[in-house]
Amino acid sequence: MEKVVLVTGGAGYIGSHTIVELQSNGFDVVVADNFSNSNPKVLTAVQTITGKKFAVENVDLSDEKQCEQLFAKYHIDAVIHFAAKKYVGESVEKPLEYYRNNFFSTINVLAEMTKHNIPFFVFSSSCTVYGEAETLPVTEQTPVQPALSPYGNTKQVIEEILKDVCHTHKDIQVIALRYFNPIGAHPSAQIGELPIGVPQNLIPYVTQTAIGIRECLHVFGKTYHTPDGTCQRDYIHVVDLAKAHVKALEYMLSGKMTDNFDVFNIGTGNPISVLEIITTFEKVTHKKLPYKIVDKRQGDVEKVWADTTKANQILGWKAEYGLEDMLNTAWKWELSLKNKKWE
Repeated sequence: MEKVVLVTGGAGYIGSHTIVELQSNGFDVVVADNFSNSNPKVLTAVQTITGKKFAVENVDLSDEKQCEQLFAKYHIDAVIHFAAKKYVGESVEKPLEYYRNNFFSTINVLAEMTKHNIPFFVFSSSCTVYGEAETLPVTEQTPVQPALSPYGNTKQVIEEILKDVCHTHKDIQVIALRYFNPIGAHPSAQIGELPIGVPQNLIPYVTQTAIGIRECLHVFGKTYHTPDGTCQRDYIHVVDLAKAHVKALEYMLSGKMTDNFDVFNIGTGNPISVLEIITTFEKVTHKKLPYKIVDKRQGDVEKVWADTTKANQILGWKAEYGLEDMLNTAWKWELSLKNKKWE
């Protein structure tokens, strides 16, 4: 019998791509999403890609009653938890919204897991837990620094909550995947990053500027201690990231976990600056990108990239897409949106 995986926030950017990979690897899926920052039509597009249906529940997991009803309705074998508010800049402006949503939804899900004896949990964590790391690349043993934003703080605190739950409930296994910067879109151009309103992330702002929706790309600061003065990040293709969730789940199901809580970096290990993104995008698409340097943005880390040796060796996972492919799929997705009636 196929394992049933609850994907919270499944209509979101990473969640939707992960559903594709789960279904491609023989898992059944139940999606829970309140569509506060996503579009239900994304899930129809996922079904177009996979040719398989799945259950969808419109539910706010930060509401305890709604969460209880969800878990009572389905037999769930594992949870992949994406549901969260996710923008660094917005979290600085609206810290209470981030703490309320991200903490309550996670705590409610964990409470239901313990009640229903659901043993497997994959958490959508972030490289923001490392803050301004003292040594690079960061490994999973790199000390966690004070968070630079409420968003980053929610990831740090939730990891601590998960450790505490695992300490008490030995029958629960948890893997926290610390993502670096996911970009790109599914090669089919059926799903991709779909920001509501003005994009908070770099790549959708790049593609929207290239296609004429935005007038000019803003580069936040050029006086960082990096080769060209702009922030450096470890950009990873969203499909590679989605596959890491399947690998994490399969690892837990294999019974090979020696500790019931573990963390893995998910990135490429390559530091890429904002200006490198711009020049590579122009090369791949033959589109000139208008941009201007503006003030630094509060909460931004100067530079960070991953050592992914642990995920490579233990999970058997490795990033496959290069930067040109990442930006090419992002651009094809942006072009496809012109023909989609999703607004």
